[in-house]
Amino acid sequence: MASTEGLVPITRAFLASYYDKHPFTPLSAHVSTLSSQIRSMANDFLTQHPPIQGESILINEADQQPPHKMDENMWKNREYIEETIFLLQSSNWPEALKQQSTADSVEFAITLGKLKDKLHITLKALESFQTKNAEHVFNTVMTYLPQDFRGTLIRQQRERSERNKQAEVDTLVNSGGSIHDRYALLWKQQMDRRRQLAQLGSATGVYKTLVKYLVGVPQVLLDFTRQINDDDGPMEEQRHRYGPPLYSLTSMILSIQLFLSLSWARYDANNLKMEQITVLEQAVDVYTMELERFLTFISEVFANAPFFISAEVAGALEARKNDDYKEINVPAGKTYEVLLSVDAVNSYIAWDFSLVQGKINMDIGFSLEFVSPTGEKTLMLPYGRYESDQGNFCTLMAGSYKLIWDNTYSTFFKKVMYIGMLTNSVRCKLSHD
Repeated sequence: MASTEGLVPITRAFLASYYDKHPFTPLSAHVSTLSSQIRSMANDFLTQHPPIQGESILINEADQQPPHKMDENMWKNREYIEETIFLLQSSNWPEALKQQSTADSVEFAITLGKLKDKLHITLKALESFQTKNAEHVFNTVMTYLPQDFRGTLIRQQRERSERNKQAEVDTLVNSGGSIHDRYALLWKQQMDRRRQLAQLGSATGVYKTLVKYLVGVPQVLLDFTRQINDDDGPMEEQRHRYGPPLYSLTSMILSIQLFLSLSWARYDANNLKMEQITVLEQAVDVYTMELERFLTFISEVFANAPFFISAEVAGALEARKNDDYKEINVPAGKTYEVLLSVDAVNSYIAWDFSLVQGKINMDIGFSLEFVSPTGEKTLMLPYGRYESDQGNFCTLMAGSYKLIWDNTYSTFFKKVMYIGMLTNSVRCKLSHD
């Protein structure tokens, strides 16, 4: 069991500093150009022959923005790739193309077979990425669990859950479920996994009984599993940095699928032209190359990104990111107090403050008190003298606290700028009285 002493879950500010060191080389300009060309060719089909039954759903989906969540985009890419592979299989070609009665159709058939093979390779790369990423997250969580029967119970629970999920998929497929139906179920199962991970942190649902026996499980791990999927949590920085190129690729493969689907339905009236096949071939080539490049890059970034960092680093980064401070005067012989509340047990309160520069008495007294509901005060951090740019953090129980700047010893007033009073479970700025 790895130690988490002095650690807090990753923050969005930390991920931003980590991702700064790992910029993604922008997608090829061909992605945008070819996506537009493919979609324009699909629209030409619709201009000549309006949508038939069943096509409106796919058209509407292509008109919408891709999902915001990166993992949902990964599943969408898998779905659209599989749908495109299905259309490229010779058994699903239009009858006129199957007959290969012209020299062009023979050449088309050879090209379509090559495109199917390329997409199949990319599909396997995407499946491998998802499997490895899921194992990485789970194994990291397990690293911080006691290495005894408790960890074994969680592994067994996961294995049993995965077998049940696969049985669900098999039943759907055997009953004639479509590719779309299968991926709707797979995404639902993925959301179930995310909820179960969060339940481990909040000790609710399926894990409620189990967590009662998890004595010795670090609170920081439970905080991590509870917060990892928050809509505005650390992963939002990941979406902000690396989401846009993935969104573009999601739209591109959907446009390719839409083009082929509309083309096959209208093939008797509008045989594919050589220039259309050329654009299609270029689009599949660029899509597969760029998606595989993105997966290679993001795999390395994810594998090396930490889940936990020190509380000092978390507080300093958050303070720098927000650049938020309050300047106050502490008159001679007076004190200044900040009251704050802590809701989560074992939260970290971090603070940092500096004194406005002067010639005399460049330090100030500072202490931290716990205030009980009855008003009783307990000293949490002993009184001490602090100079500029000195910060600290302290592990606290739930309750109310008072941060006190003391200038009673001096005949001069002090200006204090203080920042970064945060909890690791909420990562929010606490209000000042």
